[in-house]
Amino acid sequence: MTNAYIPDGAYWCTPFSKWQGSLSHLHSVKFAAHVAKHAIQSKGIAPESFDHGVLGMTIPQENCFYGLPWLTGLMGAEHVPGQTINQACATSARVIAAAADEVDLGRSTCVLTITTDRTSNGPHLYYPDPTGPGGTGRTEDWVLNNFSHDPFAKCTMTETAENCATKYDVSTSQQNEVVLHRYQQYLAALDVHDGMTFQARYMLTPFDVPDSRFRKTLCTLDGDEGITKTTAAGLNQLKPVIDGKTVTFGGQTHPADGNAGMVITTRAKAQDLAVDPAISINILAFGQSRAAKAYMPEAPIEAARDALGRAGLSIGEVNAIKSHNPFAVNDIIFAREMGVDVHNMNNFGCSLIWGHPQAPTGMRATIELIEELKLRGGGIGLFHGCAAGDTAMALLIKVD
Repeated sequence: MTNAYIPDGAYWCTPFSKWQGSLSHLHSVKFAAHVAKHAIQSKGIAPESFDHGVLGMTIPQENCFYGLPWLTGLMGAEHVPGQTINQACATSARVIAAAADEVDLGRSTCVLTITTDRTSNGPHLYYPDPTGPGGTGRTEDWVLNNFSHDPFAKCTMTETAENCATKYDVSTSQQNEVVLHRYQQYLAALDVHDGMTFQARYMLTPFDVPDSRFRKTLCTLDGDEGITKTTAAGLNQLKPVIDGKTVTFGGQTHPADGNAGMVITTRAKAQDLAVDPAISINILAFGQSRAAKAYMPEAPIEAARDALGRAGLSIGEVNAIKSHNPFAVNDIIFAREMGVDVHNMNNFGCSLIWGHPQAPTGMRATIELIEELKLRGGGIGLFHGCAAGDTAMALLIKVD
């Protein structure tokens, strides 16, 4: 259990935009600073409130060597120190854990956490190699090369999903059924109830997309960009990415761009900064794991068990579950092994549908988890997600 809290409403997320979409021209750090500056201002939170910061990002941008201190400087919080974290797709959970540790150990009282990434237009790197022919160096496309090759497991991300599909006997039709259900859950987040959509509870919309110099607005997004309309007939027409296997393009997420932020602080300060001080959002516990080589989608199972064990809880005491599910296979095997209904996970959306900008993916899911628990009148929520290297992280949150 931790003494770290999230003030009600002290979190935000941009719409997620498709690969090479409306956000593809924006520098991740500059864009996140631009968004966070306006977000905390709109929530009445002064930059002076923060005494620490944690930045999560996984795709290098120009000058990102300076990381968190640069970002807080850009947003007018020049006094705020902190670190930058990269754990691939589990970056958000790791960022939240680092911030909770700061508060829990008494080193900090109010931590600004920001996660940001742009999968579009990723860097193309040149590595000098004096031993190469004629001194020729080596090159790497940061995003594309790493999507397609795990240097330790010697396989693609999709192959890890296929390994799990074989081990747990998961068919294409089973994956398609889950994908269609996840799409319908996402549509439910767009329905209007009590005068607002579910996404309007946390997402910055309508969202004015700035130019690269942040001087004028290029366009306005009313929500996520690039969501694929999904039907049973359309899914059934898709062939597996790997001949003779099970995972289609419909059964996996798509790369995206965006950022998200969250304040993590003490219980007393959370009440001061909250939209509704009567709502308590306590970070209970974290878990982590590493699966067998090339079996990435099963890693969240043990990470969730680790978090539950640390909190002294059973899966039956969890009221809502959100996952980073780069493949439908992830949710299917998690539900089977944990004894939960796969249809009751990921209400109102998930990365399988709204895309995967990497670092901010898990933070958006955690924010949605909080809002779902608030709608339920409180309860315990579990977030889990896998990451490159066959690892995973999980976190538990309690909303009163």
